[in-house]
Amino acid sequence: MSVPNLFDNALMQKVFDRNIAATEYLLRTILKRKDLKVIEVKGQYDMQSPLIKGRNVTLDILAETKRGKQINIEVQQDSEGSHFRRARFHSSMLDSRMLKEGQKFKELKDSYVIFIYRRDKFRKGLPVYHVTRCVKEINKEFRDGSNIIYVNGAYEGDDEVGNLLHDFRCKESKDVYNRNLAEGIRHFKESEEGRKDMRDPLKELAKEAEERGEKKTRILDIKNIMKNMGCTLEQALDALEIEGKERTAIICKMK
Repeated sequence: MSVPNLFDNALMQKVFDRNIAATEYLLRTILKRKDLKVIEVKGQYDMQSPLIKGRNVTLDILAETKRGKQINIEVQQDSEGSHFRRARFHSSMLDSRMLKEGQKFKELKDSYVIFIYRRDKFRKGLPVYHVTRCVKEINKEFRDGSNIIYVNGAYEGDDEVGNLLHDFRCKESKDVYNRNLAEGIRHFKESEEGRKDMRDPLKELAKEAEERGEKKTRILDIKNIMKNMGCTLEQALDALEIEGKERTAIICKMK
């Protein structure tokens, strides 16, 4: 059974939600800005499209800095989730909400979309890849304040980024270097209160599967939740609200 770490969306969103200290540590490490100050962090933040039946997006993490910069942090397991055009879409959603009526375009604050990808997106062995616009004909950077960053989750260097990604891969809090990350992981994975709080994402996962109309057996649903969320059989049964005789029969069958 897969045991979740910070590359799992549900755990990552919980650990960083309203956790300013942990978010500052992550951003200062990736952006190499020791003076960066975070004033607000939201996990699993929904952004609605202004178009009728337009594509909405749920951000893993949305942070705002003291200087008004908007930063979206996403963790991804696969290449489709970190597609280049997804980065463009997320960036546009951030930008479209930063100006109020009557404000000038020059008042638009910088935005950052950061994908922490489990593997090396560009396969060059670097810890971080920065994407910025440039004027092609004169090879000059086009400083419009839009920044897209890909972090190589497989990087194991002996430096600050390597330490951060080591913590993302850890499955137990005792192995985590950073105190704020360790405490968050310990709470949501190892305390009764935290495990209870994690049941909501489990229920949402089950609900989404049902809404997609996927024809799965109850056993397969349970196995998928256990695998994807790294939870126990009992927790998966609670998430699907399976009780009584059906619960007993499933437990006996899966032992």
